Amino acid sequence: MSSTLYTPTEHQDLLMNIIESLKEQKGALIPILQSAQDSLGYLSEETLKTISRELSIPYSEVTGVVSFYSYFTTVPRGEFVVRVCLGTACYVRGGKEVLEELKKLLDIQVGDTTPDRLFSLEVGRCFGACGLAPVVLVNDDIHQRVKPTELAAILAQYRVQHSEKEAAEGASA
Repeated sequence: MSSTLYTPTEHQDLLMNIIESLKEQKGALIPILQSAQDSLGYLSEETLKTISRELSIPYSEVTGVVSFYSYFTTVPRGEFVVRVCLGTACYVRGGKEVLEELKKLLDIQVGDTTPDRLFSLEVGRCFGACGLAPVVLVNDDIHQRVKPTELAAILAQYRVQHSEKEAAEGASA
């Protein structure tokens, strides 16, 4: 998922390129939504209206698809998406406590993104790692047997990673 911020013109050009490249295939709506979200980071109201107009699909149908699939988001996601598993094994082994501590540490609720757009907090029902419960995913990184007391250090790793990335980008500019 992209964390790049585009100007309105760049955003519109990118979206139109996505639509043009996919609109002729059967069932184009979902691939276009996926590609738009992957490229733009989330699906804004304006993005959904453009997709609706360009595909000649009612806006209500487009928003219905977006709201039905948990993959799609209409709010900006952070650079790091933190997902806490609340499947049965993770829940029983402390997943709920892990989630509560993350809410405190990040000062956000499930579905929200921190004001600096560094972290988003989400919940999953099963990540297929029940023997490692409780599990937290940060983007594609799996953290296993997580204890609430370890979360500040885990988040700090990603803050450092972000700072190093920014420093490297600043040095190359």
